[in-house]
Amino acid sequence: MIGAVLAPVGGKYIGGATAPADMPIDDPEDYYDAHDDEEWERLDASLVGRLEWEGTLEYLGRYLPPGGRVLDVGGGAGRYAVWLGERGYEVTLVDPSEGQRELAREKVADRELGDRVTVREGDVRDLDFDDGSFDATLCLGGPLSHVLDVDERDTAARELRRVTAVGGPVFVSVMGRLHLLLVTLMATDRDSERLDLLAELAMSGDYDADLLDGRESRFVETHFFRAGELEVLLTEAGLVVEELVGLEGLASVYGAGRLAESPEDLSDEQREHVRNLVDTLRGDRSVADFSAHLLAVCRVGG
Repeated sequence: MIGAVLAPVGGKYIGGATAPADMPIDDPEDYYDAHDDEEWERLDASLVGRLEWEGTLEYLGRYLPPGGRVLDVGGGAGRYAVWLGERGYEVTLVDPSEGQRELAREKVADRELGDRVTVREGDVRDLDFDDGSFDATLCLGGPLSHVLDVDERDTAARELRRVTAVGGPVFVSVMGRLHLLLVTLMATDRDSERLDLLAELAMSGDYDADLLDGRESRFVETHFFRAGELEVLLTEAGLVVEELVGLEGLASVYGAGRLAESPEDLSDEQREHVRNLVDTLRGDRSVADFSAHLLAVCRVGG
């Protein structure tokens, strides 16, 4: 995107050229209302997106119970809810974006899954369900990354634990901070208006109005995580973190400006080699910390 000052995340640039001081940064709900179709298509639109999808499904298949009630928090357009419904789970998807909910309902109806998948309004910080209501809970793609306040992130993590039955799995994926910094350094647009944001972003992880200081926003308020930070957040919320992995791993570099198109030139065999590399190193903590998305697989202790 012309004039971007930060690198792309999930295929979108998240910075912009200098703008009036009162230029607002996008609110998550408004942003995703305006990008509903993109969110459904995102996981198929690139090699990096497919690696996120395939890696997540691998861990869902490994840790989900064979059946039962599943809560999909911040489930957006319903990619995971539909996948679960097609496999017989009873799914409740909650999301604050009206546009995302409408699209999710369309996808559910198109696949005749209305008896298995329910879509309703909801916020990860205040889940309107009784304690232990679900056999498993998902919070995938970054809903926690859009909670900027530290105390509210803690509340959100505790809500994920609260609504999940004892012994049930909780799956949380967030956006990675080191990935953002790396692909920004590799981006083709190297003007100083982008690079002078990096030191502060590296320390705080917060992409917000204070960071932009009047520059135009191209994304939404986001907190980008370090691996250790995510583990501490979930552990202090009372969850047992069983695995913490990088979904795209070293292949996350294909999100960088100058490399973003290169995966399209790979043969099927070369793509398979990339997947094998990602699979081999997925559980390596250093590699996970550089991944575009980090996935924590947790358990609710007794």
